[in-house]
Amino acid sequence: MTAQSRSEVFQDIAEAAERLMETADRSGHRQIIGIVGAPGTGKSTVAQLVAQRLGADAVVVPMDGFHLANTLLEGTPLRERKGAIDTFDIGGYLSLLRRLRSRDEPVVYAPTYVRGLEEPIAASIAIPQGTRVVITEGNYLLVDDAPWSALRALLDETWFVDTPQDVRLARLIERHVASGMDRATATAWANGPDERNATLVNSTRHRVDRTIRWD
Repeated sequence: MTAQSRSEVFQDIAEAAERLMETADRSGHRQIIGIVGAPGTGKSTVAQLVAQRLGADAVVVPMDGFHLANTLLEGTPLRERKGAIDTFDIGGYLSLLRRLRSRDEPVVYAPTYVRGLEEPIAASIAIPQGTRVVITEGNYLLVDDAPWSALRALLDETWFVDTPQDVRLARLIERHVASGMDRATATAWANGPDERNATLVNSTRHRVDRTIRWD
């Protein structure tokens, strides 16, 4: 049996949310859950659906809020690789998760990422001290190279969103088109930079605790 096959598989969002609240009730401390998956798998949608099930008990904090701003990327080779692991502020992301783990502030503010604008927006998500569940989602939560490797100790569980390749690519292309790319450019980006990022993400899959099938 492989490490990947040992991870528990959730059949639907309701089951995932129910199990998460059971764990929070037993532990008595804030649960920080990391949802991982390649670009286009539906991580953001899964995170929001689980949070909706939990209501006021949960807040979603996306790793995408730590994208480097376009003004920093323009004119550099990173612009053609936006979304790659080295185009994120990992130091800022780690600092935020440590604050959320400490839970010693009345409220912590986190950034989000706006599709269409394609930029992070600072201090746009409020996480009150009483929030029992924080769901954070992103591509690289299980990368085992420093400094990314420090993330795993800050997460109570990690969930991998498993989506068929054809569905994932179609979603990515439509996302890029909606953000202003023409279809040819969107298709090239989905099969180029996005696919290279997906390869890295999928190489970390054996480290997950649970898997969600998401068609």
